[in-house]
Amino acid sequence: MNQVYNQLLSEAKDAVQLFSSECAESLHFEIPKQAEHGDLALSVSMQLAKLLKQNPRLIAQRLVEVLSEKPSYKQWALPLEIAGMGFINIRLSPLALQNTVVEILQSTTRYGFQATKNQSVMLEYVSANPTGPLHIGHGRQGVLGDSLGNLLTTQGYQIHREFYYNDSGVQIDLLTRSIVMRIQGYQPDTDDWPENNYNGEYIVDIAKEYCHWQNLTYPYKSLVTDEHKDKIRQFAVAYLRQEQEKDLSATRLRFDQYYLESSLYIEEKVQEVVDLLTSSGYVFELEGALWLKTTAWGDDKDRVLRKRDGSYTYFVPDIAYHLSKWRRNFKSVINIQGSDHLGTMPRVRAGLQIVASVLGLTIPPNYPSYIFHTMVRVVKGDTEIKISKRSGGYITLREIIEWASCDAFRFLILSRKPDTEYIFDVDLARAQTNENPVYYIQYAHARIGSILRKADGVDHSSKDLDLSTLNSPSAIALALKLWYYPSFLTQISEDLAIHKLTFYLRDLAAEYHRYYDTEKVLVEDLKIRTDRLALIKATAQVIHNGLAILGVSAPESM
Repeated sequence: MNQVYNQLLSEAKDAVQLFSSECAESLHFEIPKQAEHGDLALSVSMQLAKLLKQNPRLIAQRLVEVLSEKPSYKQWALPLEIAGMGFINIRLSPLALQNTVVEILQSTTRYGFQATKNQSVMLEYVSANPTGPLHIGHGRQGVLGDSLGNLLTTQGYQIHREFYYNDSGVQIDLLTRSIVMRIQGYQPDTDDWPENNYNGEYIVDIAKEYCHWQNLTYPYKSLVTDEHKDKIRQFAVAYLRQEQEKDLSATRLRFDQYYLESSLYIEEKVQEVVDLLTSSGYVFELEGALWLKTTAWGDDKDRVLRKRDGSYTYFVPDIAYHLSKWRRNFKSVINIQGSDHLGTMPRVRAGLQIVASVLGLTIPPNYPSYIFHTMVRVVKGDTEIKISKRSGGYITLREIIEWASCDAFRFLILSRKPDTEYIFDVDLARAQTNENPVYYIQYAHARIGSILRKADGVDHSSKDLDLSTLNSPSAIALALKLWYYPSFLTQISEDLAIHKLTFYLRDLAAEYHRYYDTEKVLVEDLKIRTDRLALIKATAQVIHNGLAILGVSAPESM
């Protein structure tokens, strides 16, 4: 939390309450884009003017008179100013910013955290078919989901991370057939090899491992029985789950639960949904297929439930899965998926609404929420890399991590909005220059660590720490950047805008470097030395905290 911010906002709400309780409840500070407009601003005078039919500048003047008598404004703010039509500009006193440094040193890793909320949020991400290695798209949504979970945790939410394994259906059948044919010695790019088979070298690895496990000679030219095919299917899914676990581990991704699609069939949850949909009156038969009238619930066209061959389309188990989320008491769910799944949203929501209407459940029409991300291209040197022998096509996630690093991958991939296409530059990710933003930020942290080690033993543990010498323009600018951090986290969490944290950290590192170039820290004067060490130690702590949200390390030396 930020004690000064909270006190100022609380007393501002008390002042606005004298005019309107509704305006007081929704009151928030704005962050001016130009420094000459102050550190914080209130624009509520214009809102009150419309409500009360009065001049906004006169309302602003009355607010300033009330606020100027409030204890926190006397303690933490310089004289208030009225600008324009009635903006109230607030400038923090040096004491407020010095107090922030003390608060950071006391709170350490908890600086920026808000009080615990009695609200759970499920984040579902990656959720790949166990048919091959994870690719960079899985990595993008993985680090996005993981970091959003970290961000929401700082705001007091209880986070549940879930991976939905699509271990049933056509793709698993194709995987099994591909391995069977490799076991029998068939090769891709031959007349006998189906076009939609999986071609990567990992298929050969699975085939060889299976033969070794069954004491079969590879290639196994004899007939592969149905019993063998069932074993191959189970073996392949287990093998690829282990391989994907290695991909997840390399990217520092973790989950609270792995939910199997197959369990929805075993526990007859898919059949339950089909029965509920059929009883709803929104199901009809056409040309031998069973259709769901999703257009009645906001979809752009009706959808096939059961194909003519008797198999269900993939969105049927999706409805069953999301019904299970609701029944598990996850009322806030965010699904993170590639933009190729954009069509999933309306049909899943429509299906859920139909099921809810039959069961008498009140599921919001916008449940679940979605974040869609676009593709990522990989560039190395001047060349775009598309083909991987191991995968048979796409670049695997582990290859990217091996080329660059987990830190660089996570930071750079998070530095753009999810719906923005991104070119991942391997050379930039590996560069140890200021052009590489993650290196630039980590270097600032390591640089502070070096200074603190040289200082050796300065005690900043006291809550009554006096940092009165931190009053120069460069010290004030750096402390102000630290002061914004908690409210900044709250703002970006409301918008789920995790990419903005990468820019904040880059700006903070730049502010530190400016301070370092302006003022020497290890001076002879003990008081000045102690105060400046406190400021840079607090800066290192906020860099550490911000990088931790992104899942990026903060090295003590480089």
